[in-house]
Amino acid sequence: MEGTVFDPAGGSSGPTPAGLMLRARALWRRKWVVLGVAVVVAALSAVYTLRQPKIYSASTSLIIDVTAPRFLDGEVKEVMGEERSNYWFNKEYYATQSEIITSRAVASRVVDKLGLSTDPGFLGLLGLPDEKARVQAMQGADAVGLLQSRIRVLPAKDSRVMNIAVDDLDAPRAALLANEVAGAYMAENLALKLRMTEDARSWLEGRLEDLENQSKASEMAVYDFKKDADMLSTSLESRMSIVSDRINSYNLNLTEVSTRIAAMQARVEAIQKLRKASPEDELWAEALPGAKDGSIQDLKKAYTDVRVACAELSERYLPEHPKLLECQGKLAVIQGDFLKSLRNLVRSAETELSEGEAQRKNLVRLLDDAKAEAFQVNKKSIEYDRLKRESDNNQRLYELVLKRLKDIELSGLLRTSNVRVLDPARPLFAPVKPNVNRNLMVGLVMGLLAGLGVALLLDLLENSVATQADVEERLGLAFLGVMPRIEGSRVPKDRDLYVHREPKSSVAECCRAIRTNLLFMSPDTPFKTLVVTSSGPQEGKSTTSINLGVAMAQSGNRVLLLDTDMRRPRLHRAFGVPNELGISSLVVGEGTLDAAVKSTEVPGLFVLPCGPIPPNPAELLHTRAFAELLKAAAGKFDRVILDSPPLNAVADAAVLATQCDGVVLVLKAGKTNRESARRALRSLADVQARMYGAILNDVDLKAPRYGDSYLAYQQGYGQYAEESKDGVTQS
Repeated sequence: MEGTVFDPAGGSSGPTPAGLMLRARALWRRKWVVLGVAVVVAALSAVYTLRQPKIYSASTSLIIDVTAPRFLDGEVKEVMGEERSNYWFNKEYYATQSEIITSRAVASRVVDKLGLSTDPGFLGLLGLPDEKARVQAMQGADAVGLLQSRIRVLPAKDSRVMNIAVDDLDAPRAALLANEVAGAYMAENLALKLRMTEDARSWLEGRLEDLENQSKASEMAVYDFKKDADMLSTSLESRMSIVSDRINSYNLNLTEVSTRIAAMQARVEAIQKLRKASPEDELWAEALPGAKDGSIQDLKKAYTDVRVACAELSERYLPEHPKLLECQGKLAVIQGDFLKSLRNLVRSAETELSEGEAQRKNLVRLLDDAKAEAFQVNKKSIEYDRLKRESDNNQRLYELVLKRLKDIELSGLLRTSNVRVLDPARPLFAPVKPNVNRNLMVGLVMGLLAGLGVALLLDLLENSVATQADVEERLGLAFLGVMPRIEGSRVPKDRDLYVHREPKSSVAECCRAIRTNLLFMSPDTPFKTLVVTSSGPQEGKSTTSINLGVAMAQSGNRVLLLDTDMRRPRLHRAFGVPNELGISSLVVGEGTLDAAVKSTEVPGLFVLPCGPIPPNPAELLHTRAFAELLKAAAGKFDRVILDSPPLNAVADAAVLATQCDGVVLVLKAGKTNRESARRALRSLADVQARMYGAILNDVDLKAPRYGDSYLAYQQGYGQYAEESKDGVTQS
């Protein structure tokens, strides 16, 4: 694989098997911390448990029915309610009873009965030697609340049995308190029932008096209404029936009169029509149907006979003849009577019509009066029904309340309870608290958990780079290898050339592994120039640069080491070469590259010292002359390794990284801070430097945290040149 430009946001985003294994090893490394914390917590738990006072417990078993036994008729209902075969109702009922048992009302009964408010043993005041202080403490103590805190209700599963347990410092007193609490609960339950019954009775009595007055008032209102409506002798139903019969009779008569009037009106209209047809004829009325009656016909016949006789006399006598005059006079009298009879006939028809119309008008008036009377009777009936209904309702409510009052008075005389004792409490002399075994086990478990928490906290607080997982997962860098710690009290010069002088050591093997990893980073286009740097000073970058150069020279390459740390150069001291002519001299044009490069005791390894320390190293490394120097060195040697200053201290390493093929970061195991390493990597990312990876330096392969990771370097493939208890740190 090839080197890449480092991304500061890279790295592992979640837990990995390697990370979990790292956590496990960290815990195992701090196993004595875990065990120590566990032992301390367990010991504290044991001390605390053994110092606690012994508490005894006693319990009373009760059977609680939903309702008390019924001795009265089923129609006599109690105030407390009825039993229901509903699961949720029963569940709520027993939960309510549990609250009543642990209530202050029940506890107050027990405290008052046993005088617990003045009992120093119950109040836990026996330890006070001063009598006055004890009395003051008893006055300020809440005996009821103390007893409440000691009562526990333990319902038996799938049954109506409920256990009342009381905890106390004295076993006999615990049993006494449990029995007294059960008795107080039963008394409170009965008292509650009686109080509710008494409250209901008082309310019903007041309501009964009101209903009685209302019933009497409504009955008097019915009586007054019947008196005012004259209903004492005849009921409204009878009166309504009479009015209905009268209305029917009026309707029938009105129909008959209307029919007769229609006939008479037709007759009068016919007479008027006949009169208009014969206005000159006085005998026009002869055509009327009534003109054929006997008397009119007799007059008509007499009139006809006399007129015939007068006609005969007029033929026989002169107009002034007495007989003729007598006959004419008789004719005039008969004619007048006849005409009068005809006129009376017409007048009779008109009179009958007027009489019929008057009769119809009277019938209409009588019918309207009867209807008005019927409406009035209906209105009175509605008012009467309302008053009667109100009276009946008041009477019914009065009887219902009276019956309920009698039932409550009767049920109140009973002193039955739905609670009975199954097993009274007995003293148990085995303490229930403290549970030594359980507390010790809990303390041990909590201690182990606390120890694990402390170990994890210590691991989280450790912010150094110590393992391969730290490099790969937390920094997101390729891991090139480790540089083991060089044991023994060696001088810096011996440590710098340790790989050359101890080619079979584990350090040499690790250097060769790093060399191989670097070469395989870009097998097609091998690097020519490489910057070796670190995040801070004293992390072993110079020693790593030398050892890496030795390993590459041993593989047959011509390697040049450039000491670009122009503030604290060290390579000339490591190889014992002069520093008068070096990089700073070549950059300013003094001397040549061949004259400045010095050979070393390692075949194929050459060194170009720093030269005189310049006042402006960063500007010097940024010049074109240095770039040409670096290009010339790359043309003469197979590998050019630059030993640069720390990244976080100065900007020299970042400047060099832009001019070389890649960068290798040296991290000191257990010392390099992760944030410091991230800042260094961010500096390289800002200049788009190509990162090959990181080398973990000064690794103590014997440390427990590395486990079997680097066991191969300790056994079989490498040997330490010398064993020493004191490790010497590389610079």
